[in-house]
Amino acid sequence: MTEHKIPARNELDPQFTWATTDLYPTKEAWEAEIPEIQKLIDQMKACKGTLGRSAGDLLAFLKLQDAFNLKAEPFACYAMYQRDQDSRDPQAQKMSGQMMNLLVQAEEASAFSTPEILEISDEIMDRFYDEEPGLAHYRLALDRIRRRREHTLSQAEEALLASAQKLSQIPQQVGGFLNDADLTYPDAVDQDGGSHPVTHGTFIPLLDSPDRVLRKSAFQSLYGTYDQFKNTSASLLEGQMKQLQFFADARRYPSALHASLDNTEVAVEIYHNLIQAVRESFPSMHRYIRLRKKLLGVEKLHYYDIYTPIVADQDEKIPFGQAKEIALKALAPLGEDYLSMLKEGFENRWIDVYENQGKRAGAYSSGVYSCHPFVLLNYTDTLNDVFTLVHEMGHALHSYLSAKNQSVTYADYVIFVAEVASTCNESLLMQHLLGSTQDKKRRAYLVNYFLEQFRTTLYRQTMFAEFELWCSEQTRQGIPLTAEALCQKYGELNREYYGEDIEADPEIALEWARIPHFYMNFYVYQYATGFSAAIALSQRILKEGAPAVQDYLGFLSGGCSKDPVSLLKGAGVDMSTPEPVRAALRMFDGLVSEMEELTQE
Repeated sequence: MTEHKIPARNELDPQFTWATTDLYPTKEAWEAEIPEIQKLIDQMKACKGTLGRSAGDLLAFLKLQDAFNLKAEPFACYAMYQRDQDSRDPQAQKMSGQMMNLLVQAEEASAFSTPEILEISDEIMDRFYDEEPGLAHYRLALDRIRRRREHTLSQAEEALLASAQKLSQIPQQVGGFLNDADLTYPDAVDQDGGSHPVTHGTFIPLLDSPDRVLRKSAFQSLYGTYDQFKNTSASLLEGQMKQLQFFADARRYPSALHASLDNTEVAVEIYHNLIQAVRESFPSMHRYIRLRKKLLGVEKLHYYDIYTPIVADQDEKIPFGQAKEIALKALAPLGEDYLSMLKEGFENRWIDVYENQGKRAGAYSSGVYSCHPFVLLNYTDTLNDVFTLVHEMGHALHSYLSAKNQSVTYADYVIFVAEVASTCNESLLMQHLLGSTQDKKRRAYLVNYFLEQFRTTLYRQTMFAEFELWCSEQTRQGIPLTAEALCQKYGELNREYYGEDIEADPEIALEWARIPHFYMNFYVYQYATGFSAAIALSQRILKEGAPAVQDYLGFLSGGCSKDPVSLLKGAGVDMSTPEPVRAALRMFDGLVSEMEELTQE
């Protein structure tokens, strides 16, 4: 029997851990910042009642906000990184709590600002701009506040809502601790009797295995555990939906969806158009599932069969060093400037590479305006991990370029465009890999991998989005989100999206309980829209070269200096229509046809 041990944090080679010392040399240095941050919070609070008094007072407060953000961002990120690298560390948990308390204090202290800015009449605001040239820099930020006038409350009510944010974080926090620290899963057993630890980091690699016994064992281990805690998970998800509905009602939005998308200047029609376009393409997905069943040669196709490659003997181990080399070659179409920034990240420990005990699952990139981005991975030497690397570095360099080209006021791009840069990198990687082989079997393997990117990003994330919308609507109507109701709806959606050629495994109905993004306020749909935009942008970059790259780098440098749809239009894709989604789905259908041809006997 073979044991696969997950190392403790202190057993990792430091070269594969992120350099949080670039933010603070020690935890003591981090803690020493607390009085300075508290001082800035007190200074913001002291501005209450002054914003409409004069142009100078308004400008002083806006500059103070920027100063706070410059100080608070690295402070918050450092605490988050300490927690995420080992969620079981009591000191990291304490730091995370201290950080959250200060951020809530800051929100409470500045809650007066939006109502006061809204109380300034248009005539007085115009006079302020004339009197104080420094306000011109903040005009867009002020316009964004003032356009939401009907959704902003009195100063006392805004302060109360800011205070309520402390409670709103509880479902996500508890769900995170449940998933990342408290839940443990029985080892999976392979066909030879070897044991394999099941964690969030190992689960998908286990489902990638050609060993069907191991896949089934891992599948049943994970979801069997969630079944024991499904009522707790349902209560947490219901708490999340209720807090979103509470804030939407308080701000007089028609729904939580409207409230969420309004924050990023995205029309709700884009959300609904995505679901409708994907639903129209169900026949293509169902055809792919039938092909997968046929090529795997199984009498019954199960959900633990849909990740493993359907072309045999092509899976390979890709060490992290080789992954970096592949990334540099694949992203060469983006030019030398982009590659030099990528190398800087690779060589200077921006990345926390491998899984350790207590480490947060999955992967993310986190930009820090005054430093550099930080990337969390759980790298396991698979091709999927190479795609995750270029994905997260796409995020990282988006943040890096926006920080270099925008002031702190406008550097933080909104969520809607956040997944575009990452997925464009993935598309360029796939095109590079496809262009690097003439071998029919290798090409079939890569085409299948590309199909899986469509399935997991465009189809699956849209299914998540539809499920999240259903949860939100149930809550809006006052219908409880019980474990039974959640499982029933989630199972139904899987049957609709994947069709009748896959078994209705009861375990898959519990998948909602392990998806952390359901606590991120209508985030997941943007993976699908971002994927569609990225497919269009990568095709333009490969076809047109330098002019397309220039437009694309302009987009990456844009931060939030324009609304997200306009930023994407500048790069060459119009997401205000469903056409980019439909074009991506047509590509998927063509890839299914190519896969059928490549695998004909």
